[in-house]
Amino acid sequence: MASLKVVLGLCLVACGVVARPDKRPAGYGYQPPQPSYSAPEPSYSAPQPSYSAPQPSYSAPQPSYQEPEKEEGMPFDFAYAVEDQYKGVDFGHNSNSDGKVVTGEYRVALPDGRTQIVTYTADHYNGYQAQVTYEGEAQYPEVEAYQAPAQSYKQPEPKYEAPEPVYQPAPTYQPAPKYQPAPAPTYQKPEPTYGPPTPSYGQ
Repeated sequence: MASLKVVLGLCLVACGVVARPDKRPAGYGYQPPQPSYSAPEPSYSAPQPSYSAPQPSYSAPQPSYQEPEKEEGMPFDFAYAVEDQYKGVDFGHNSNSDGKVVTGEYRVALPDGRTQIVTYTADHYNGYQAQVTYEGEAQYPEVEAYQAPAQSYKQPEPKYEAPEPVYQPAPTYQPAPKYQPAPAPTYQKPEPTYGPPTPSYGQ
């Protein structure tokens, strides 16, 4: 029995030696191919920004304002005056120009008795310049206190007369109705007309 175990053990060792993959039999020239694949290098690169801010194409407009040409004025000369003693109106105005400088004067009578006089000059360089003066002395007459006129209207006396009372006739009442008592009922209960039934079953 011991010799059988030894034989089996030798057979297993021999099979193991033959089945080893790293020991190829003599005369067997096949070589397994070596892996030739290599991971490709990444060819992606982040794109460079190609945006450029647009250049401003706006240009400030050229000023189109032109100073107006100053035309020489035309010479003139005029005057007028208004006076109404009844209404207390008194004013006037006169003015003249040589085409460059205007000079003039106007006056008006004020309610206080004075006269206001305005003398002026005007041109394109100095503008309007006026000088105001007064003639006369202001007067303020005393004003009498207002007195209301006496009332001449007389309130009429009321002429009211009370109307005569109009009386209505007294109502005439009708006597109350006399009710009769209700008659007693005359109904009588009928007597039964049927008799007891005769038995029809045998004795």
